[in-house]
Amino acid sequence: MEREHKMKMKTKTMLVLAGLLALGTTELLVSAQDNNDGPPGGGGPGGPGGPGRHHPPPLPIVMALDTNHDGIIDSNEIANASAELLTLDKNGDGQLTADEYLPPLPPDAPKDAPRPPLPLIIKALDANGDGVIDANEIANAPAALKSLDKNGDGKLTPDEYIGPRPHRGPPPGQNGDAANGDQPPPPGDQPPPPGE
Repeated sequence: MEREHKMKMKTKTMLVLAGLLALGTTELLVSAQDNNDGPPGGGGPGGPGGPGRHHPPPLPIVMALDTNHDGIIDSNEIANASAELLTLDKNGDGQLTADEYLPPLPPDAPKDAPRPPLPLIIKALDANGDGVIDANEIANAPAALKSLDKNGDGKLTPDEYIGPRPHRGPPPGQNGDAANGDQPPPPGDQPPPPGE
């Protein structure tokens, strides 16, 4: 009888430990996704991270320039930018077109789907804004990249080469009279305070 009781207790302990392990793993994954460093390609409806979360695919131009893939384009990578950009030249014509330096649209996207706004790195490299990074612009790439270094530390961080991300408001139900899911009016549309 006592042996049977010990076996039951051992089984319960193992189940509790397994449950805690599963719970801890789930919490770790959720936390990682909230910090934008969750499992690559993971997520459900709405893109990686679940509904409402969309992480754009990496930019081929950044992947080519950031040769050590640490997310920072350092001074050595800036100095070698011209040579690295040429690795993106799939057709060997000495210039880069959007299909060479930007990620492809998803296969199910409509043919006339708009592209998201260009990151600062593209705007800097494509000096004349014609959508093609030509041979002269490729040769001038180190100087163009240095112009993005706003804090003068000799390296480019994502906020310098991508630019600010669009601000998204709080989820419905998180501010103002959002109890019913409505967002408050923009500041310019609010009535003036009493007495004005």
